Amino acid sequence: MSELQDKYASVIAAAQNAGINNLQVQEQDGILYVSGNASNSAAKDAVWNALGTVDPNFSASDINVDVQVAGLASGTNLTVATEQTNLNIRETPSTEGTVVGKAAKGELVTLVEQTNGEWWLVKTKDGVQGYAYSRYLQS
Repeated sequence: MSELQDKYASVIAAAQNAGINNLQVQEQDGILYVSGNASNSAAKDAVWNALGTVDPNFSASDINVDVQVAGLASGTNLTVATEQTNLNIRETPSTEGTVVGKAAKGELVTLVEQTNGEWWLVKTKDGVQGYAYSRYLQS
């Protein structure tokens, strides 16, 4: 195992234990890429929770986790599952994107598209459409 795979062994194990389909673990240019498809939000969250144990601020630049919930159709209702605060809805799929709205913990939002593993395009109950960090959305 490489140094990065050792560092993130708990994330890889969580992905394996959660039954992530098409699990890919690859290292390139000093970054560990972990990707695959989860059958449900709980499986996706297990991987992200393992990463949060290793990197509580989710700020590490040497790992990229792209685990998506497979088969979520446009129009699916998702629950905002933040720890305590509101979820920012952004104009672009990035933390640099302008905040165009917020969704409260426990609020339902509607999936427009799974843009990528980290950001999903959603619409709030107030009709605000924008990108939300998928880590905080549950089906």
